Amino acid sequence: MIDLRGIVKRYFIGHPNELEVLHGIDLQVGRGEFISIVGASGSGKSTLMNIIGVLDRPTQGTYNLDGVAIESLHDHELSHIRNRKIGFIFQNFNLIARSTAIHNVELPMLYAGVSATDRHHRARELMELVGMTDRAKHQPNELSGGQKQRVAIARAMANDPAILLADEPTGNLDSTTERMIMDFFHRLHDEQGKTIVLITHSPDLASETDRIITLKDGWIVNDRKGAGHR
Repeated sequence: MIDLRGIVKRYFIGHPNELEVLHGIDLQVGRGEFISIVGASGSGKSTLMNIIGVLDRPTQGTYNLDGVAIESLHDHELSHIRNRKIGFIFQNFNLIARSTAIHNVELPMLYAGVSATDRHHRARELMELVGMTDRAKHQPNELSGGQKQRVAIARAMANDPAILLADEPTGNLDSTTERMIMDFFHRLHDEQGKTIVLITHSPDLASETDRIITLKDGWIVNDRKGAGHR
């Protein structure tokens, strides 16, 4: 599903203060795998996530996503892939403030051209999946952190993406809510076969995934088996 080879990322190219963040990353993730990426701040985790999520392009190297050579695509084609193939979940939720929870879930489908009837039906199904039916008409400022993240997961699932990218999704949550969110990820992995890439600072959460990828100073220094879902 994800095939990165020789990925280098530099900023300020050609300037005296040129900065190389990733130094030649090789990473393959199979369809239906649940992996975690760990490492200290500054290790390159977010840069790598942006490249996997086609939010940014590598300076060098090749990236094949589900058999498609990403570096050969135009911006509008990358936008289409982000909308249809990848679901994003972030630490700060990224919900639209003055829209209801269910409208936030509908939004990716609106961009994908799904009819109003179909997207509302799908959004209701997803809100039920994450246990948020009774809060569907509430705006984000009326929801707790855990409720916001459940809405964000529902939104990420809107177009039935093959891949979920989660960047510190439990970073702002208490331990009980963190457990609930991780259980949702396990359900999506076990029951729907989603390929999931989780960026986390938590060794405990990382240990629950199939593989643990450790980054340090822009290099992969460890790729080991995790315990998976017990």
